[in-house]
Amino acid sequence: MSVGFVGKFLMQLNSLDWMIVLVSIAVGFAPAIFFARRASRGTSEFFASGRAAPWWLIGTSMVATTFSTDTPNLVTDLVRTHGVAQNWVWWSFLLTGMMTVFFYARLWRRSGVLTDLEFYELRYSGRSAAFVRGFRAIYLGLFFNCVIMASVTLAAAKIANVMLGWDRTHTVIICSLLCVGFAVLSGLWGVLATDLIQFVIAMTGVIAAAYYSLQQPQVGGLHGLLTQISPKTLSVLPDFHDRELVLSLLVIPLAVQWWSTWYPGAEPGGGSYIAQRMLAARSEKDALGGTLWFNLAHYALRPWPWIIVALCSMLVYPTLADIKHALPHVSDDLIGHDLAYSAMLTLLPHGLLGLLVAALLAAYISTMSTHLNWGCSYIVHDFYRRFIRPDASERHYIWVSRLTTVALMGLAAVLMFAMTTAKAAFELMLSIGAGTGLIYLLRWYWWRINAWGEIAAMIVSFLIAAVLFVMKLNGVEIPTHYALVGSVVVTTSAWVIVMWCTPPVDRQTLIRFYERVRPAGPGWNEIRQSVRTTGSPDSLPLGLLGMSLGCVVVYSALFGAGSFLYGHIGTGVVWTILFVVSGAGLARLLSAIWKRATP
Repeated sequence: MSVGFVGKFLMQLNSLDWMIVLVSIAVGFAPAIFFARRASRGTSEFFASGRAAPWWLIGTSMVATTFSTDTPNLVTDLVRTHGVAQNWVWWSFLLTGMMTVFFYARLWRRSGVLTDLEFYELRYSGRSAAFVRGFRAIYLGLFFNCVIMASVTLAAAKIANVMLGWDRTHTVIICSLLCVGFAVLSGLWGVLATDLIQFVIAMTGVIAAAYYSLQQPQVGGLHGLLTQISPKTLSVLPDFHDRELVLSLLVIPLAVQWWSTWYPGAEPGGGSYIAQRMLAARSEKDALGGTLWFNLAHYALRPWPWIIVALCSMLVYPTLADIKHALPHVSDDLIGHDLAYSAMLTLLPHGLLGLLVAALLAAYISTMSTHLNWGCSYIVHDFYRRFIRPDASERHYIWVSRLTTVALMGLAAVLMFAMTTAKAAFELMLSIGAGTGLIYLLRWYWWRINAWGEIAAMIVSFLIAAVLFVMKLNGVEIPTHYALVGSVVVTTSAWVIVMWCTPPVDRQTLIRFYERVRPAGPGWNEIRQSVRTTGSPDSLPLGLLGMSLGCVVVYSALFGAGSFLYGHIGTGVVWTILFVVSGAGLARLLSAIWKRATP
């Protein structure tokens, strides 16, 4: 029986598959219905869960949100084109994540703002503060957010086209109704609870997909996979004989990208839905613990099931022509290396096929419901409420929020038709955010940072991205890593110059900010002398040690798991010992941090 016939035959779900899918939808909707009344109490409940969420719930919700349908597609694209080592383009963001855990999570929770954009008028003063808050509400909540949601929906459309035979329009209509239903009803409490359920479903599904992919006759189990795939492709490090590859995959991401680039979910200093979860935490301890759990699960727990399926796809569908031959019903404009993940899923038996569809649907809904709630918080709380209707009732804002949710989903659906791959959207986001990261880190720890510097960083980084995009359309393409470094240098130079050429933030605003947030370090010495509060409960040396240990814990878990999968038992044992030792050190450090923070 040909692969094409098998794929076409198993594309159709039977009654068992559909029953599993429908049950998962019903289970996922239960929290949304349960929390619907609570979400209607006001914007604090709708957007921040009443600031009462525990660490394990907010952390799992962060993981579920980043567990979107486009992520396995992106990982598959990376592995098939440049091997496992290509994943360093996002593994490097662990440094950003751990810096957020130990330097910024408690500061966010201490700030007491409802959204991370409200921070601007807490930290800065005057019209420039109001402008940057309003501008970013539309820029991020509408433009950036809709691009991300469109990318996620594109991945869902590809999967649905492969597994169900649906076209883009059909997929968009069904997915939009489900996502809007979740987001409109539940508010953030419902999103958090639903994320917990959907994370379990999604992890079960992807692990099952990895196991069954290894059983394909072309693969021949884990041993067959490892003997047929070249060591160069399997390596978690790039070929050091290829200078350009090492530069683009390892040097630039670890030396520059992680601190200099703003990307949703991996923002320097935290932001977007990561900040939203930290602000929803019931305490500073929960904000730190939840963000730590997120980074551990995101970088150590999830990657290998995706990578295994991607590697198996290289044996089952070696070329794009093989994917097209196996899936003749799929539109030509959807064919790409990222589609190989979906193609592998068509080979699953019934029952497991339904579980995988349910898992991918759960991943999609968890991501989209978060982005709809987060984007809506920006548009309603930081733009509409702040600048258009500041004195309306809470009931009014809830209804506006629900209407805005519907509008955001509609815009994302339209934009999806202009996209081709998840990787292209990922690179676009990195390009637009290049060079802005440093100012987001320093604004918490140096009083001289002002709103004009942030405005300059946004404008310059966007203009550079636009120029690079136009050049690419005209056949002039600069390698991504060189473009990134150039953007960082120009953007950083621009905002530093603008910052020094414009007035500092009003002193009373700086004093109020310090009294509430109490950041550590010498950057606030000038302001610290004017306040009556005690010093900061934080320690920069302890934070740096925590960040370092956290990175060792996660990377040792990630590479240790890979070593055992590859059959490198000795190396795996070394990584395991390093994981245990660094984990014990991290536990002791956290205890010291809590003792220091307790009066």
